[in-house]
Amino acid sequence: MALGWPTAADLMTSKPVTLPHDAPISKALGVMRARGFHEIPVLRNARLTGMITFESIARRMSWALDTKVERLVTLAPLVTPTTPLPELAEELLGNGLRAAPVVGRRGELLGVVSRTDLVRALPTIPAVQRVRVEQVARAADLVVHESDLVRHLFSQIRLLEAHPLPVLDRKDRLVGAVGMADLGSLLAHPRVGGKRDTRARESALEVEVGSIMRAPPVTVEVGSSAAEAALAMTREKISSVFVVEPGRPPRVTGQSELLGIVVGQGRPAGGRTRLEDVYVEVSGLRGSGDPGLLAEIDHVVAGGLRRIAQQARPTFLSLHLAPHATHRTSDITVEARLHSDLGIFFASHTGWNLLAGVAGLMDDLVEQTRRAREGRRRRGRSVRVAESESEKVGVDDPDLERRIRSATGDDASDDAGDEEAA
Repeated sequence: MALGWPTAADLMTSKPVTLPHDAPISKALGVMRARGFHEIPVLRNARLTGMITFESIARRMSWALDTKVERLVTLAPLVTPTTPLPELAEELLGNGLRAAPVVGRRGELLGVVSRTDLVRALPTIPAVQRVRVEQVARAADLVVHESDLVRHLFSQIRLLEAHPLPVLDRKDRLVGAVGMADLGSLLAHPRVGGKRDTRARESALEVEVGSIMRAPPVTVEVGSSAAEAALAMTREKISSVFVVEPGRPPRVTGQSELLGIVVGQGRPAGGRTRLEDVYVEVSGLRGSGDPGLLAEIDHVVAGGLRRIAQQARPTFLSLHLAPHATHRTSDITVEARLHSDLGIFFASHTGWNLLAGVAGLMDDLVEQTRRAREGRRRRGRSVRVAESESEKVGVDDPDLERRIRSATGDDASDDAGDEEAA
């Protein structure tokens, strides 16, 4: 266990809300809406079988509400009470879930630890306090308008799982946010024309986004710390904030971006970096992704990380893919964020060739870490030279040294010492 880090036992919710395996999905939706959950543990004869997630329900809109949750159960990572925060963050990010069950030695369910629980602990962590929020913010995957229909959001479930989407008015001003919780509320209690209508879920989805969005949006200014963003998320009970800067589109910092700061922080410092110790997150791929393409991306990233490891100690690399998907262009923007012992580095590329873009990003990150390493070495040499010159001044210029000692009061203390000796 990493010393000094809070563990699952410190952060988890004991005696969590659970569902029996034969509960209908309508019951799951109701609990999710009432409690603000995205995942709920499912039990069979008091034994954990998995988690029911909002995403798995939303992807099966045509299924009847009396369908049993056991048909939609997702296997979840199992963590123990002693698992430290950095490892918890890596587990949740790696599995794409917002919560994980905490189990005992016999596999019994002890509690549930969520991303929200982890973010609540981040403001007191020095590594998070040192990071500016814009260093971990990224462009919103999609921007929606108040007049857009809610139905269109269900084709963007993966994006909504990542973070709420910014909602703009007719003048492209940020006026709200819409996320999974808002869709969950609509599914649990469908409304048509402002009136509840449990028999017409399909019609209920024809309402405008502006009618279900959260307003006003929660924002933080450029220059704020990541710890301030974590405090805002905890205070407002939300999963992301928008980073605003005059004259620029709003960017997003979510729970996953904040948790990425601590991934790898619990590992011992020093020694050579192994590639398997670097956590790599690739987001934004539509559907399941092409296995061949993923293998190519992995190959390019691994080569880049090997070169970066010659200059720095990388701990976390995030790659986010944002296809433009318009009738005018097939371009894709790839953003990369690298966490290392030398700091956080960012690179971005837009073009039609995805692999060339990823390769270019890795080259950019290699160059950035090389410059950072050289800068650190130069500063180290400057400090050593300054110390050496200071020592020479003390030996070669006794009058100057005496004046300095007199100005700092050292002579007085020496005289006092002489008097005591006398």
